[in-house]
Amino acid sequence: MISIKNLSPRQLSALTASALALGNGVIFYILEYKLLPAFLALVGTFLASYYLIGFVLEYFIYRKIKLIYKFIYQTKANKREEMYYQYILPRKGIDEVREDVEKWAEQRSSEIENLKKNEAFRKEFLQNLAHEFKTPIFAIQGYVDTLLNGELNNPDVNVRFLTNASKNIHRLSSLIKDLDEIISLEMGEQPLYKESFIIQDLIKEVYEALFIKSEAMAIKCNIKKGFEFPITVFADKEKIREVVNNLVVNAIKYGKHGGFITTGIYKLDGERVLIEISDDGIGIAEEHLSRVFERFYRTDRGRSRNVGGTGLGLAICKHIMEAHGQSIHVRSKLDVGTTFGFTLSTKKGS
Repeated sequence: MISIKNLSPRQLSALTASALALGNGVIFYILEYKLLPAFLALVGTFLASYYLIGFVLEYFIYRKIKLIYKFIYQTKANKREEMYYQYILPRKGIDEVREDVEKWAEQRSSEIENLKKNEAFRKEFLQNLAHEFKTPIFAIQGYVDTLLNGELNNPDVNVRFLTNASKNIHRLSSLIKDLDEIISLEMGEQPLYKESFIIQDLIKEVYEALFIKSEAMAIKCNIKKGFEFPITVFADKEKIREVVNNLVVNAIKYGKHGGFITTGIYKLDGERVLIEISDDGIGIAEEHLSRVFERFYRTDRGRSRNVGGTGLGLAICKHIMEAHGQSIHVRSKLDVGTTFGFTLSTKKGS
């Protein structure tokens, strides 16, 4: 049974014309008491009403609806859309058109909400970027101005100020390098050179390279017992080295003195492994966990302290893993520690 709410213009025209024709035919029959004139009046009224009502609906009402559809899509109609407007749209009921408009409104509302979020993120990012650049630049300016204003020949000041200026210049250089890497990763301008390698060997190499830093904090770095058996992965080795290095550096920075950093390697299925790097440091509050991979994002506790770095390391890790088609995650608890985990493929061609 056809729902009255979903009648197309032609069905509505036929229904309305039938009602008018039936009424007109009955009136003619009552007045004339003759069947033929009443039948002719019925047929004539039906045909005239059907075409007139259909014309009004399709060429006036649906013409306006077509304009609404064109406004919705904000484009000049191509041949396919013109066919849609000419043949498909006129067969739609008003309620179906309303549903289309409501769906469009919901979609646009969602897009506007996303744009607002992106705009807020953009503003926050620019503020953070300005702060990250401003701090070392102002420091360098202060050191140089002091030296130029008479302290250049003071042996107790000049070497110390030049050393500090050099440190800030290195910070600026690292910041620009990391920003350039993130932009290149986002735009797909850094190709991956995948190869097979043993993930435990790479982790040990990173531990050894960072030995001086970990030793200064008396932090012990190790691979979890039971996970020493070599596991071969297929990925860009140098990019994964950068990920592991960033995560271990983070673990050292925010670890506790005399603590530990432990890496576990878990087989998920026949095609992937999960690498988890854990520390027993200060941890991250739950409300910050969803944002730690954002560029320059700082939490309001110990992770905001001045511990060096550009604030882009975790963002770079995220982009590298996405470029590999893999995932990275974090779980943490304040004063207990943090675990970062990422997946890698064990098969070639993936």
